[in-house]
Amino acid sequence: MLTRLEILPVPGLPEVGPGDDLAGQIIDACLTGTHTDTAGEVTPPVGLAHHDVLVVSQKVVSKAEGRQRIVDPDDPLAHKPLVLEESVRVLRRRGELIISQTKHGFICANAGIDRSNVAPDVALLLPEDSDRSARRIRDAIKHRTGIEVAVIVADTFGRPWRRGLTDIAIGSAGILPVLDLRGTADAVGRELHVTEVCIVDELAGAAELVRGKADGIAVAVIRGVNDHWFAEGSVAESIVRHPNEDLFR
Repeated sequence: MLTRLEILPVPGLPEVGPGDDLAGQIIDACLTGTHTDTAGEVTPPVGLAHHDVLVVSQKVVSKAEGRQRIVDPDDPLAHKPLVLEESVRVLRRRGELIISQTKHGFICANAGIDRSNVAPDVALLLPEDSDRSARRIRDAIKHRTGIEVAVIVADTFGRPWRRGLTDIAIGSAGILPVLDLRGTADAVGRELHVTEVCIVDELAGAAELVRGKADGIAVAVIRGVNDHWFAEGSVAESIVRHPNEDLFR
């Protein structure tokens, strides 16, 4: 159980491009980035501390890894051929909307391809391997600063049967993706049989509250996470439900 969390936006990250040193940019922003609020009060840099969790937007990861394609800026549907290329299975179509399964196993709209907050002639694809992307950032931060952090790569997804969007984890490193409470007792002593808590999704959603959709904040630091949650694990392997266990396929 947690008694307190701090969720801190990290301002000052520059515009990211293909081949950029994203880990270095994140370190610099954490150590030097300041924010001035509407009242003129300046917030100091958030810093980096042992067992911080860094939640990083998928967009900046994809940009740094060159996962972008040039499309016709005057055609709002120019990215549709890319959707089919990035999908292994199409589940539903409604008009121009495609719900598909990516090779990572994610079920999402348009295979996660995004044209918001990028140049009009650019479509962003999901990283090839978001778990690997998270590991690279985490390892670079440890190598350069000596500080042990966890990293979550987050993206915005819709949810079946519920309105509204939320951020979820599509990659992580250094933190347990799912907390398995099966076999433990609830508050009245009954054994839990099915309860598994998706820690990384909860943290990704919480971080989005301070990053916003149009504020240009690509990274948030979460401080105060339970030390016992810091461990190795793969989002793709731990969170994506196997088809044999999925009642809706």
